[in-house]
Amino acid sequence: MSMFWTIWISVITLGLIIGCYFLLRWCLSNQTGVPEGESMGHEFDGIEELNNNLPRWWTIMFYMTIIWGFIYLALYPGLGSYEGLFGWKSSNQGILTLEESAQARVDAKEQGKFVEYDRELDYAAEKFDPIFEAYAQIPVEELAKDPEANKVGQRLFMQNCSQCHGSDARGQNGGFPNLTDNDWLYGGSGAKIVETLTLGRKAAMPAWIDVMGEKGIEEVVEYALSLSGRDVDQQLADAGKVRFAACAACHGMDGKGNQALGAPNLTDNIWLYGGSHRAVTETLTYGRNGVMPSFKKTLGDDKIHVVASYVYSLSND
Repeated sequence: MSMFWTIWISVITLGLIIGCYFLLRWCLSNQTGVPEGESMGHEFDGIEELNNNLPRWWTIMFYMTIIWGFIYLALYPGLGSYEGLFGWKSSNQGILTLEESAQARVDAKEQGKFVEYDRELDYAAEKFDPIFEAYAQIPVEELAKDPEANKVGQRLFMQNCSQCHGSDARGQNGGFPNLTDNDWLYGGSGAKIVETLTLGRKAAMPAWIDVMGEKGIEEVVEYALSLSGRDVDQQLADAGKVRFAACAACHGMDGKGNQALGAPNLTDNIWLYGGSHRAVTETLTYGRNGVMPSFKKTLGDDKIHVVASYVYSLSND
């Protein structure tokens, strides 16, 4: 954190605490012009208002919270980049890899720092790492048949993958594939699923509007839809077949795609971004550049192996 923001946060935080102290002192002073304990001249429903001071217990508690605020900010981080006398941190994770984070936790312990979240990670690692290490020795295809491993993989999937692919793993339009069928962009073997989770994927479907023009796009759309048995304008489709040669470099002359490139099969009527005439036109016009992030840093190799086995099980029951 820069010095500017450290000063900004410190001034506001300490200023508010000090302000609370002076506000309390002001409230304890008699500003009414009426002696303590005498009537304020107000009465309602037989109840007369007296000029009484704040309750002593309330005042003492308020003083205690102010004092505790200063003690806390001296011991723990709360004033910008100041780490506090204890050097406590919620986590050493940051942008570190799993290996770097583990070393950072060791260093923090040696320095006597309090790193609460990392303590929990150490506890979890001690308890669960042997389980994941044992799972990692079993091939994905075989592990996918283990109900207990699949329960673990499902929990990891819900935490890390369901935001895009859905809790039922059936995906959604917009570039999030259905993981329960056998239509795989990059391959559905255990090794390929592990590769996808480890390295991530980046689609590279270019925009064709500048090359083909609107008329050419219309023709290729008709031909692409015809590959999956859709009713189309045959004259446009025939013209689109000629233009499709530019698409064949990725999708193949038969339109069945290429898993090495992540080019989808256009003959099965399964559409990643929607199969309507309008959606396919948008795909050809503007291109698609979907991104599947890498989970190597987030999960590590052993957990990726378990997630991959769960995903594999979804389409290989």
